[in-house]
Amino acid sequence: MADLLYAALQYRLIPVTQLLERAGRWLIESGIQEPCGGVARYYRTDLRQNLAVSTEITGYALGTLLYLGALTKQTEYGAHALQAAHFLTRHAWDGDAMPFEVTPDEDQLTYFFDCGIIAGNLLAAWRATREQEFYDVAKALGTAMAIDFASCQGDYHPVLTLPEKKPVERDALRWSHSAGCYQLKAALVWCDLAEATGDPRFGALYEQMIESALRSYGSFLPGHPDPSKVVDRLHAFLYFLEGLLPRANEKRCAAVLCDGIRKVSHFLAENAPEFERADVYAQLLRIRLYADWLGASPLDREAAEREAAEIESFLAGGDDPREDGGFYFGRRAGQFLPFVNPVSTAFSLQALALWERYSNGCPPVHWRTLI
Repeated sequence: MADLLYAALQYRLIPVTQLLERAGRWLIESGIQEPCGGVARYYRTDLRQNLAVSTEITGYALGTLLYLGALTKQTEYGAHALQAAHFLTRHAWDGDAMPFEVTPDEDQLTYFFDCGIIAGNLLAAWRATREQEFYDVAKALGTAMAIDFASCQGDYHPVLTLPEKKPVERDALRWSHSAGCYQLKAALVWCDLAEATGDPRFGALYEQMIESALRSYGSFLPGHPDPSKVVDRLHAFLYFLEGLLPRANEKRCAAVLCDGIRKVSHFLAENAPEFERADVYAQLLRIRLYADWLGASPLDREAAEREAAEIESFLAGGDDPREDGGFYFGRRAGQFLPFVNPVSTAFSLQALALWERYSNGCPPVHWRTLI
């Protein structure tokens, strides 16, 4: 397993183009994407095996492969993106629901958040290829989110059972099993669908979610007595900030972005000696860049440089193609955890690519580019 010394020696010795090449190779050659097109949740370096395929992770991988294809002009990424998209539309989606995992087990779950991520990336695949099935499933999934997950309290259940579509009992100490401001990231698909379909009802759903998230976000952090769980909640809170991007030019949302960036920076620094996550550093750098591009919050360059350095330190190396080029999920007390993670890789490679773009004075990119 790589250690901090190895990572420190790598920092600033790897051009971003080479880093993107290695990360891209890992995504399409390491075996993290299985022959069916689905993508595993992560690779266990200690057990030398993948976890089960996840529909949410496959959705993220789909968006990442499309992003890499557009950035590098390498058609190989597009071919793997199509495999991921077809897995979601032809193997995972049954015409009624999107399960968390595609397994023969009778007991299945579906997550509101996952559905939003998957639908949004299927829309990206539709825009890139114009394959009608991607549009159709994205629209159906976005509609199912609004109907199936709606609760009598006026919010959205985070988890449902399948095939009954009954809400799973909520747990206030588990953000993924609670309704909350982080769901705004998933609701971005409604904003996207409003444009793609011309149906204003999707736009209204997004606006309702934004109002709810703005009312509740103040109590989300720290949200847990365990410092490690606070860091997990930073990941979720950054999803909320990402969900604000279409309205970043509005005074209220701009103020919340500024406040949110300060809060995440504070709690991240406070808890870093005990636990750090690559995706939190990457999400924080990405939201800093977007907030600056959109005129919501000027970039703190010194903080951005630190975060870019931290992100690169999570890059896995060595001779094993199942690890090299991927990004470790996290560190506990300075030691890497044995998980090379597709989402950590996706967020990290994009954060570093966007940081290089910003540093080179290139024009800003649309919020929809966000993986």
